[in-house]
This record gives sequence, structure tokens and C-alpha cells, in this order.
Amino acid sequence: MNEGTDYDWLAARWTQIRERVDAACREAGRDPAEVDILPVSKTFGPEVIRAAVALGLHRFGENKVQEIRSKFEPLADCAIDWVMIGHLQTNKVKDVARLASEMQSLDRLELAEALHRRLQMEGRTLDVLVQVKTSSEEGKYGLPPEQLPAFLDTLRDFNTLRARGLMTLAIHSTEPTEVRGCFRRLRVLRDQAIAQGHHDVARLSMGMSGDFPLAIAEGATELRIGTAIFGNRPYPDSYYWPESTNGS
Repeated sequence: MNEGTDYDWLAARWTQIRERVDAACREAGRDPAEVDILPVSKTFGPEVIRAAVALGLHRFGENKVQEIRSKFEPLADCAIDWVMIGHLQTNKVKDVARLASEMQSLDRLELAEALHRRLQMEGRTLDVLVQVKTSSEEGKYGLPPEQLPAFLDTLRDFNTLRARGLMTLAIHSTEPTEVRGCFRRLRVLRDQAIAQGHHDVARLSMGMSGDFPLAIAEGATELRIGTAIFGNRPYPDSYYWPESTNGS
């Protein structure tokens, strides 16, 4: 990276994004304390993450389980909570069950079943957010909204999975009303689920570096922010992962 190796730039960027988030909260009439930031560290190495830990950050989102695995040991002394936010194939649940503290991209029954079996073997439990598809874009993952109530009911059968909320990716659009509509749909689904007694799914993980003010206005409780904290990645996401991602 061209900012040098002392990482003063990281402290400055973190301060800036926190100020921007706080300002967006006030603009929306919300308490900034209601909105957390999940730093998305995909493609950035242990040295950058260690510098972020020195700033007081201890939760980091990753799109690929391979990255969690590769960073886990070099950063084992940092007491990091790794959060899986990307699409996960059922044959890769082993490392999530062993290393992650949370998964925000649970989107189908077969994945819940595979995670549950592996978590039983590990003797662990895992906080999960259900990823819901709130846009019509092809290539985006997520549970169809109409299937959410039944899915939340089914999750009660898996005592290793603790449903904490919902997650979504908004449509990729320059039209704010379309983007905001995706966030609004997730909030409505959350409110309906709570009213119907489906778990305590209060959390809403929605909004990234480019659209977080709209997400805050619609009730986001957590933003997945990468680029605004860590800067541009050395290659576009498609270089690393051609499929859709849940990034920042």
C-alpha cells in the first residue's frame, strides 16, 4: 500500500468513518450508539489487521473462510472475533464451526444442518444472522423473503445456532430509492418476525461503504465497512472471487 507502514493512515480513516457514521445517525434522528461498524478485512494481511486491533477493533468480517483460516494463527494473540459474511458452501463449514464467532450469511436449510452437525462435533455454538435476498438482482445470495418465517422456526431445532438478526445486500444501483427500499424490506421482515415470536432477531446487518447512510436511515444496527476503513484493495473483488460477495 502507498500509505507507508506506520499505519497512521488507518487511525485517520477509522476516525473519519466513525465520524461519518455518527453524523448519518444524527441526520436520521438516531443515537450513534445504536449502530456498530464491522470492519471488513478481506484481502488485507495480518499486519494491517494487527494495526486495527491496536486501535481497539476486535471483530473483523471476512468473505472467504480460507482467509479466516490463514489469518487465525498469525493473529491468535489478538483475541479476534472472526465473522463470516460471505456465501459458504456446505463442504466448507468445518473451519467456520471451528474458528468463527459469528456467521452473517446463513441462507438455506442444508447449510444450517451442516453447520449444526459440525458445531456439535466441535462442542461449540454460533451466533448467526439470516441473509435475506431483498433485491431482484441475479447473482446475489439470500433466502427468499417469503421463506423467512418458516426458516426461523426451523432454526429452533438446531441448538448450536443462535439466530440474532438478519442481513442483506442492497441492489447495486445509483438510485437511492431502490437501495433504500432493500433496507426497508429487511427492517419490515425483522419487525414482522419479532411480532410473530420468531427468535430475538433484533440485529440488522445492512449497509456498506457506499450506501451506509441509507441503511442507517432504515434502521441498520451494524454496517459492514471495508474500503472506507482500509482503502482500496490491490485488485477488484472479481479478481479474488468471481461470484457475488457480501463485502464492503
